[in-house]
Amino acid sequence: MEVVICKTKQEASKLAAEMVSAAVLNNPKIVLGLATGSTPVLLYKEMAKIAKATKVSYKQAKSWNLDEYVGLAGTHEQSYRRFMNENLFSHIDIQIKNTHVLNGLAKNLERECAAYEKQIKAAGGIDLQVLGIGSDGHIAFNEPGSSLKSRTRCVYLTPSTIKDNARLFFKGKESEVPTRALSMGVGTIVEAKKIILLAFGKGKADAVKGCVEGPVTQFCTASALQEHNDCWIFCDEESASKLKLKKYYAWRSATILGL
Repeated sequence: MEVVICKTKQEASKLAAEMVSAAVLNNPKIVLGLATGSTPVLLYKEMAKIAKATKVSYKQAKSWNLDEYVGLAGTHEQSYRRFMNENLFSHIDIQIKNTHVLNGLAKNLERECAAYEKQIKAAGGIDLQVLGIGSDGHIAFNEPGSSLKSRTRCVYLTPSTIKDNARLFFKGKESEVPTRALSMGVGTIVEAKKIILLAFGKGKADAVKGCVEGPVTQFCTASALQEHNDCWIFCDEESASKLKLKKYYAWRSATILGL
């Protein structure tokens, strides 16, 4: 695990975008795992900028998103399908038929999740997975208590996650937030060949601390990333503020990346 500590989220997002873009350039048929929420928005903007400026093409790339709310159509303003279309897919040359988001309206949710796993496997697995992190240390919708070997499934959201996400829904009401979601499991996520996690702000400091320096435990599902052999954590100074070895991580990443 490499921890890259930047002064701002803009700087961190740009560095992460450069890493993603380099991976796409190196492997045009790359299989991407993508995240939603406010954290990766800047990353996606930077990826689009780089694609436009340097002719990095996503025409042969494929993507699978981490999760989707149960009960929301892909056209709903808070659906993750719509989020991806508006924040990334419409700004790069990826073919929509090659982008995959779980169907929150599937009649059989278990079958939908099983099919998703099979699709990822058939594609050769995720080459590069983008992640955010919840304030309680969860990745995707793998809330505290989720098995570190879990696969794509239907999950119930915790009150803290519902509260965190309420600001995005109608009038910020928690009652508007779905209580269930379909989510890649921790076991699915850690099978990605390369992982990039983004974390910004004071509210993520405890989560980053648990992810990087805490014990590997199902009560902080991001901690499973400690055992991955190619995982990069891009964070700003606020989210890295509680790391015991902060100075070492900053020196090490600067040396590796030539900053």
